[in-house]
Amino acid sequence: MSMAKKLQRMKKHIVREEKLEPIVKPDKKIRCWDAWEAAGAKLFHFEDEYCITREMNYSLEYKHGHYTFADAEKTIHDWAAFNGNHPLSAKGFLPSDLFFFDIETTGLSGTGSVIFLLGTARLNGSRVTVNQYFLPSPGNETALYAKFLKETDYTTLVTYNGKSFDWPQVKSRHTFVRERVPSLPSFGHFDLYHASRRLFKHTMDSVKLVNVEKNILGIERTGDVPGHLAPIIYFDYVERGDPEGVLQVMKHNERDILSLITLYTHISRLVLDESLRSDDRTAFEIAKWFESSGNHAAARTAFETSVKRGEGEISNDAAYRLAIQLKREKSYSEAASLLERVSKSKSTRAFDAAIELAKLYEHRWKQVGQAIEAAEQALELTNDSVKKREVEHRLTRLKRKMSIFNEN
Repeated sequence: MSMAKKLQRMKKHIVREEKLEPIVKPDKKIRCWDAWEAAGAKLFHFEDEYCITREMNYSLEYKHGHYTFADAEKTIHDWAAFNGNHPLSAKGFLPSDLFFFDIETTGLSGTGSVIFLLGTARLNGSRVTVNQYFLPSPGNETALYAKFLKETDYTTLVTYNGKSFDWPQVKSRHTFVRERVPSLPSFGHFDLYHASRRLFKHTMDSVKLVNVEKNILGIERTGDVPGHLAPIIYFDYVERGDPEGVLQVMKHNERDILSLITLYTHISRLVLDESLRSDDRTAFEIAKWFESSGNHAAARTAFETSVKRGEGEISNDAAYRLAIQLKREKSYSEAASLLERVSKSKSTRAFDAAIELAKLYEHRWKQVGQAIEAAEQALELTNDSVKKREVEHRLTRLKRKMSIFNEN
């Protein structure tokens, strides 16, 4: 019978967290320690508590998905040549500065949810080092956080949904031990979940990490413990002391962390190298990302590329966004040319483009007749009652202005 089936059968019999007390003190023999030692585990003692740690090392030539860890190292270095701002920019950092981070918990949220496994990975010289910190029972959190905070540079964490989940969970649990361990400062954070949603949500129903692995990174997991079984496995360990299931959870956590390195490499390459943006939608989303990051020069170049790719919805949306940027840069004629193109298309941006064109003719060039034509075109492009009233109000004002000009 598989581990997953065993645990599902045992689920109703497992003691819940609120009833648990520390079972093993560091001055007593730890149950099944031979199995832990065989897996490379070590003990860390802190005052009257302890935690279990484990370290794994990978060569930079190791390939996880489409990339080796040497590719990751090079990509982080490549950020040095990037100009402007970007949420994932590692400019100014060494590869070893980034800590790829993931946790396993007994629940999704709330003060009753305990983090029982903290995992990190970093490019450390000629290798990638994975460190894991395991909580043998809920009464040993001080030792867990003392060890983790001692060895982790939490100013440069790379996570998957860590801003919303992982780090708030750490902060919540840290409050219970903060008098005995280092404080948690503010920190830099690269959250790859938000990056994945931006770039890949149009290609898959869900951007869970396992889906991104399979569809984007070339990683297919086999023999992996499902994440939702992790709490059951932990409670089983606390009750029985057999680490068989926990070691499988640790392997799952390790794979998650290594996948963060591969994902950071892939997304960074898409940002840094225009030639790798093979499909129109990804190229367009990268351009929008530059735009939202305030990196106007890179956004302009990327939007120009999207505009040249064709006449479809994406190209017209890119043309509209580029026109707005050109208008801000006072390149009015170039902006008007793009707005004219989009206003005559069947894209969802046609109405907006016609309105922007009307504004240019009226306010920039004082050409009221052309402004009226553009506004009338906009009126024909919408069935929205609110938008129609706004355009009709604009037309009334423009026609009044035209009559005054004619009288003079």
